[in-house]
Amino acid sequence: MNINWYPGHMKKTKDLICNNLKLVDLVIELLDSRIPYSSKNPDIDKIINNKPRIVIMSKSDLANEIANYKWVDYYRSENIPVLLVNSISNTGIGNIINEANKVVGEKLQLREQKGIKNTSIRAMIVGIPNVGKSTLINTLAGRKGAQTGNRPGVTKGKQWIKLKGNIELLDTPGILWPKFEDVNVALNLAFTGAIKDEIMDVETLALKLIERLKERNKDLLESRYDILVDNSGPINIIEEIAIKRGCLLKKEEIDYTRVSHLILDEFRRGLIGRISLEYPEDIKNYV
Repeated sequence: MNINWYPGHMKKTKDLICNNLKLVDLVIELLDSRIPYSSKNPDIDKIINNKPRIVIMSKSDLANEIANYKWVDYYRSENIPVLLVNSISNTGIGNIINEANKVVGEKLQLREQKGIKNTSIRAMIVGIPNVGKSTLINTLAGRKGAQTGNRPGVTKGKQWIKLKGNIELLDTPGILWPKFEDVNVALNLAFTGAIKDEIMDVETLALKLIERLKERNKDLLESRYDILVDNSGPINIIEEIAIKRGCLLKKEEIDYTRVSHLILDEFRRGLIGRISLEYPEDIKNYV
């Protein structure tokens, strides 16, 4: 698959993060709960260095519950504060402000000792495109403070937003990195919509997703589309889904583009089920 995935604004965003890091007390790193490893930009670790950090696993309602807690255990074993969040239902949202105060509590106490009162925690939120940053910010702010959309790359430029409590948040556009070392990482990002479909071969992408789901989530795949997949290859499964859903051209030919978009959309919206594409034990198999 030819993935043209690093547009010019990605470098500008990286520069924006580097140039504004000194202004903040804390970095909030947002990961997609379905792909916590693949959605973690390796450049972020290099950029923020020793700056205090909280990892937020977004879209936790779309990921497998057992996988969610395995990832929480994994990050805590690395001594990284981590929280599960579902911004749509507000699950876990209240814990973010509490955790932020806890992580930078010492710094706040030092400021008070110096006579500096009523100071805000200044935080920066970072993450890949389409990971749910704007939705999370709007929920925390209790208003529509940031532009949102269901397409990657909607947030434009930097925005300072006042949150509930004592936090001022610097929003930044989603950022990918220049080179994927592992094809699984690239595919996971494409499956979840971090890379725009317009630059993808969606038919091949849907085929790869069906391969993955057949291997690990066969029961959910069969239940959603009322099919049996044991003795079928990915292309046969896609064709059967197309027939079931009426994704057909004239003369009953399969509309592969339409059915591919349908499968990807239903996966991303959680309609196939709560699916995690990777677990902590998978990391050892990555490049």
